[in-house]
Amino acid sequence: MKALNDPVQLQHYLQLHRIESIFNEGIQPYLSLYSYDRGETICAQSEPSHRLYVLVKGKLKIYTTSAEGKTLILSFKTPLEVIGDIEYVQNINTINTVEAVSPVHMIGVPYSILRQYAGDYAPFLQFLLDIITRKFHKKSNSSNFNLMYPVEVRLASYLLSVIYDEQDGAQNGRLSTSNLTDVANLIGTSYRHLNRVIHQFRIDGLINRSKGFIVITHKEALEALANRNIYE
Repeated sequence: MKALNDPVQLQHYLQLHRIESIFNEGIQPYLSLYSYDRGETICAQSEPSHRLYVLVKGKLKIYTTSAEGKTLILSFKTPLEVIGDIEYVQNINTINTVEAVSPVHMIGVPYSILRQYAGDYAPFLQFLLDIITRKFHKKSNSSNFNLMYPVEVRLASYLLSVIYDEQDGAQNGRLSTSNLTDVANLIGTSYRHLNRVIHQFRIDGLINRSKGFIVITHKEALEALANRNIYE
């Protein structure tokens, strides 16, 4: 993490995402802009949570880890998104681990400042309500997506989400084949069937699988197959 002492860029993001009004005059002096590199952890599951983050650039991966050490990717987030909202409202430790999939910029503000200056500030509370209810809506859509679409569509969508970053227009990652059990669990299929679909994707020239990783080789064909249904 790197704190960016750049008031001009901070103001640019506030205006770009039209969120100036949610932070009153008491809060604005305490807003900070942070930069995270790809693969860097923003917050870790079960650790104390002290700051609300607003994602203004880049892409995040949200995942949970079981007591046995197994991880499961839950979702991907792009701007405008908030991290730490539920923890702030419920006053609890971090629920899931949040990691940068691409270079990320986030606006952060301590919970203590929010409680002092925004506990009864209607624009901020309305913003939180909108964000939290949108998360529940997306979760519902994701569950319906797993029920209504075939594995081929779900896998194409997942690969586009985890490997390709629409914001910088570049393929910036690869999927480790050691994570395929978690992928199968996320998209709602068996490990065996997932491998069959991956094999067919490789035959069709959509992906390449070698040295323990999967990379996209035909993005346009995957997009056509996913039909804009992307895990977010």
